[in-house]
Amino acid sequence: MSSALEQEALPDDGRARTAPGTVTVRPGSPQPLGARFRSGPDGVAGTNFALWSAGAEAVEVCVFDEAGAETRYALTELTHEIWHGFVPGVLPGTRYGYRVHGRWDPWTGARWNPAKLLLDPYARAIDGDFRLPSEVYGHVRDWPEQHIADTVRDNRDSAPHVPKGVVVHDDAPGDEWADDRRPKTPWADSVLYELHVRGFTKRHPDIPEQLRGTYAGLAHPAAIGHLARLGVTAVELLPVHQFAHEDHLLRRGLRNYWGYNSIGYFAPHAAYAASGTRGQQVGEFRRMVRALHDAGIEVILDVVYNHTAEANEMGPMLSLRGIDNRGYYRLQQDPRRYADYTGCGNTLHVVQPNVLRLITDSLRYWVTEMGVDGFRFDLAAALARSMHDVDMLSPFLAVIAQDPVLRRVKLIAEPWDVGMGGYQVGAFPPLWTEWNDRYRDAVRDFWRGAYPDVRDLGYRLSGSSDLYAWGGRRPQASVNFITAHDGFTLRDLVSYEHKHNEANGEGNRDGTDDNRSWNCGAEGGTDDPDIKALRRRQLRNLLTTLLLSTGVPMLVAGDELGRTQQGNNNGYCQDNELGWLDWSLADDPEWRPLTELVTRLITLRRAHPVLRRRAFFSGRPQGPNGLRDLAWFTPAGTEMTDADWYAHAAGLSMFLSGTDIPQRDERGLPVTDDSFLVVLHAGEAPGRFTLPGAPWARTYELLVDTAREDQEAAPGTAYEAGAEVEMPGRAVWLLRAGR
Repeated sequence: MSSALEQEALPDDGRARTAPGTVTVRPGSPQPLGARFRSGPDGVAGTNFALWSAGAEAVEVCVFDEAGAETRYALTELTHEIWHGFVPGVLPGTRYGYRVHGRWDPWTGARWNPAKLLLDPYARAIDGDFRLPSEVYGHVRDWPEQHIADTVRDNRDSAPHVPKGVVVHDDAPGDEWADDRRPKTPWADSVLYELHVRGFTKRHPDIPEQLRGTYAGLAHPAAIGHLARLGVTAVELLPVHQFAHEDHLLRRGLRNYWGYNSIGYFAPHAAYAASGTRGQQVGEFRRMVRALHDAGIEVILDVVYNHTAEANEMGPMLSLRGIDNRGYYRLQQDPRRYADYTGCGNTLHVVQPNVLRLITDSLRYWVTEMGVDGFRFDLAAALARSMHDVDMLSPFLAVIAQDPVLRRVKLIAEPWDVGMGGYQVGAFPPLWTEWNDRYRDAVRDFWRGAYPDVRDLGYRLSGSSDLYAWGGRRPQASVNFITAHDGFTLRDLVSYEHKHNEANGEGNRDGTDDNRSWNCGAEGGTDDPDIKALRRRQLRNLLTTLLLSTGVPMLVAGDELGRTQQGNNNGYCQDNELGWLDWSLADDPEWRPLTELVTRLITLRRAHPVLRRRAFFSGRPQGPNGLRDLAWFTPAGTEMTDADWYAHAAGLSMFLSGTDIPQRDERGLPVTDDSFLVVLHAGEAPGRFTLPGAPWARTYELLVDTAREDQEAAPGTAYEAGAEVEMPGRAVWLLRAGR
């Protein structure tokens, strides 16, 4: 072992190096992986280090004092490919990393380079910012012959330039997690709210300045108060795993804002901590979760296990590449190259048992020790690939299905990746819900007037049974959304027909061109009062459609305020006022009614089980004297025929029967509710609609009319069943049926 260390000794680069540590390293334990503070066999406090690396020849754990001086300890114990040892005297707050020795042979996928300090994949806290000077690369980045640059090893020390892991006290007083605090909101009752920890709080005037942009800021009563007033049941946080910034962004003076570039699957992103980065971020995150739970709000994490920040063979060496490149990543037939199903340069080799273990250990940690309630899996199809093809019996999905911790939390798939056969909407197994982009596209097309008929819209409004009514799945398998972090904000969706991403520095080439948007007559900002009024009406139409549809609605933070990104549909690198919420909109009389409408609709949804059904509609009577649970009507007030579904139409009426809900309450009694008629009219001109008569209803009460800026004037307006009414152009009506 010592000879291997000597053979890999770094060249003298003029920088002082510390001698190997004089502390006797005890054998320690191979379980659990990572750095775990505890007492040794003689009662002396220290830390057990354990690292999986199948092909390494030697492993050193390197600890750093306050001045940055490094001390190295060889982990000489090897059990089932896990290198381990107990180092006395290493206490919580200590910074550390690994140097892993082995062959440098990129032609076979072997890329060990002990000159590079590596992050522990199981580090629970990470201290330091990511910069990417050339010393951080395992190969000589600036080699003259770039086509072979990745094969030339760089022997310069990277330790001064990279963040370090931090030993964390697992049982810090006051930071323990108690499972009984969880809201445990049923899926059918959920309303999701996608937000960015930093962007949501960075400009909030009622949050102390030192807390803005942090976990503590999101836990502040001012932030939670807005969520509670809206009535959302869960926040879906954009990535909070420790992530790194891409080199091409740093070169342009930008930073990764969204965080889809993970490098630490156990560590809360340190830049979002107000209390410190030497382990304090762990307790701050837990306190944030506790505060949200106390308000009845669940916490769902957007997680990126499909790739890491190390990119392709030309990327930096930060962690997994230097620990065991062939074990952690999918390689091509030419092992120098990485299989890329993510568009980010690499793909984790999830079929490999220890990679699968890394992911599931991370997931369980965030549930059991950090208190989160579920996960949204970025590019989930990449995780479901077996050797090459997407496989719904893949090891990843099988492990999740049988895991006693993970199978009881909320699981959301982004059901696609960028590889061949990667689009898998509707294909994930029971237990999973999915982001339903078919819903997004259908609703956008309808309200911009680009829909040839209403067949697809009918499926999307009623829970997408064509996609999910199999294998015991329910309507809540569909996460309905119109906007997400990726793409236009809702206000921009009705203000721009083309992306305007010049601020990203990529010549407006980045971001999708398929926006399915309509600018209402002018591109971008305008002083025309008619266009501005039409845009606000379209926002009301889109949000009302979303919150009256069967399935799980997802809002995006700020859409209820009229937030804009000035037409940028790919704000992944805009960590500035363009990407942050503008809270002045909350007090703007132009936009305040929109927030009030969203609050009103969520309140209606919560009060009426017919709007959040737990089973798909059958279209048949549910009892001897019952109506069909779902019926569709033409503008003439007659039930739609097959021909009507194929005809061009600008409107659609949907009757939801509250007396025919196939559901029982906790006491076993039938659930009954009011019945509702939802009328959607996307035509420019007013339209005449006949309200369905007997046996559907005797009267109708108008509850929501999106043609109105102020919804307080709408309730109380009554119509007789069978009456012909004139409905304004581009509007949604919600009417309660009286019998």
